[in-house]
Amino acid sequence: MPAGGAGTVRLDGPPHFGQLWQTTAVDTWPGGPAPLFWSGSTRGLDAHVRFPPDGRARHLTDSKVMGETATSLEPTRATNSAPLDDEARYLAVRSRDARFDGWFFVAVTSTGIYCRPSCPSPPARPFRVRFFPTAAAAQRAGFRACKRCVPDATPGSPEWDRRADLVGRAMRLIADGVVDRDGVPGLARRLGYSERHLNRLLLAEVGAGPLALARAQRAQTARVLLETTELRAAEIAFAAGFSSVRQFNETVQEVFAQAPMALRARSNAKRDTRGGSWAVPGSIVLRLAYRLPFQPAHVFGFLAARAIPGVEEGDLEHYRRTLCLPHGSAVAELRVHTRAEGYLQCVLCLDDVRDLTAAVRRLRRLFDLDADPVAVTEALGADAVLGPAVTAMPGLRTPGHVDGDELAFRAVLGQQVSVAGARTVAGRIAAEHGRKLPDASGSLTRLFPGAAVIAALAPDELPMPAGRARAVIRLASLLASGDVVLDAGADRDAVAERLLAIDGIGPWTVAYIRLRALGDPDAFLPSDLGVRRALEARGLPGDPRSAVSLAEKWRPWRSYALQYLWATPVSSGRDTTDRRPTARKEQVA
Repeated sequence: MPAGGAGTVRLDGPPHFGQLWQTTAVDTWPGGPAPLFWSGSTRGLDAHVRFPPDGRARHLTDSKVMGETATSLEPTRATNSAPLDDEARYLAVRSRDARFDGWFFVAVTSTGIYCRPSCPSPPARPFRVRFFPTAAAAQRAGFRACKRCVPDATPGSPEWDRRADLVGRAMRLIADGVVDRDGVPGLARRLGYSERHLNRLLLAEVGAGPLALARAQRAQTARVLLETTELRAAEIAFAAGFSSVRQFNETVQEVFAQAPMALRARSNAKRDTRGGSWAVPGSIVLRLAYRLPFQPAHVFGFLAARAIPGVEEGDLEHYRRTLCLPHGSAVAELRVHTRAEGYLQCVLCLDDVRDLTAAVRRLRRLFDLDADPVAVTEALGADAVLGPAVTAMPGLRTPGHVDGDELAFRAVLGQQVSVAGARTVAGRIAAEHGRKLPDASGSLTRLFPGAAVIAALAPDELPMPAGRARAVIRLASLLASGDVVLDAGADRDAVAERLLAIDGIGPWTVAYIRLRALGDPDAFLPSDLGVRRALEARGLPGDPRSAVSLAEKWRPWRSYALQYLWATPVSSGRDTTDRRPTARKEQVA
């Protein structure tokens, strides 16, 4: 860029993210030099780009679209009510800030390439830049993926995880592979809207319809399979969800500007096969990206403490479990990547490679890898109650689950018992009624029984009080019939209402299901024993009414506030998360 008035651009975030970048205030625009961000003079500029990008840090007055002069730039208080504008997006690209990866994509009209905001390539001039909310929208506009930054490998946008509206539900279902399995009509039926209305909403919100979004996901799956397996092209085509080899070849060529075999040859020299001794021959080795900061030991420890014998195992550094997927079973193992910060290393052994997309999506939900830790830290870090814990442990995630039905059963059968007790009961159910794996993987030998299996049991066949057993069987019947669906596209409020109507299931259980099975970032458990002890340890009243009142200021991140409360050491030294008080309205007869 030509020399101009130097200034400093700060991308706002919590104190430990504060970083400064030098930039220029003047750039060459069509028709000659024109100020991109100019306050009326050539003096230095101190502009602020707010993160997370759902707030606007600057307000343009008397200005037009990018590429034309902005006559004034007025600083204003950043709020969450206005979206990030193109000027702020461009500053994020200029600074190569990885925190914006996945929030939007930047395309360059002169090269026909789209990138992630942190791409190491030199940024293009503003008038040659276009921004897109999704990779599918960029592909639909005719741009191909950058070979240098591989934009489709970024963490997903956290916006779709926290949104409970139709678009958010649709995006989560598409990511889970519903369009590949059931087509757009199946997606529309699942959401209860017409195909036309769904297509219109997605085009307006994310710039691409269901087919384009699914196509972009197929391209990403195909790239992963080309780079990590020795499968033939035809096998990869159908495994990734394409209807024909021709469609597969055309899509890969269009998205990556390379033929499939050329893409494989290019990746052979740098293929990530560094699974070590724990990578099983024939398995698929992947890197699952996440946003920093991250406390992996917190999630690994949480899951390890609740691991069902024969189904799961883990410690503070790794986690393994069996998966029941649409086309077969699988075994997944995850560890912190020792060679690349910002990634978990994952090894998948799939019965059917068509399940790769669903397996990856469910593991990402399990570890909450698409979360926005900067937004959570910004919201909770200044709180008098949670601030010290947030500062000490930035980036705690809310563990999700790979199977909503399994999580719901575990939530009910664990009522009024300790974490260890619930683990023991779940292990007995899995051992007696779970389906064995075709080939055992070490100590992992079986799948947790599905809803149809549990619904067919009698109450005395479950190792728990009769009243609680009847609640589990009633829940299983609703899940098996499809009257209640606990997946990424579920309407959280509607599901909660249906669950509360079941005898033996009350607010604690429903909130826990919303927290982990439905991925609600604002779920809270005011009657939880761990919450009460954490609040009392801080000198605050721990009764449910006081907890609800206190948690109002933690919206919309109450599930993350819950993690910080659960992480609070208590004098007894026991793990009290997931435990109910002894006296509850949810008492089961």
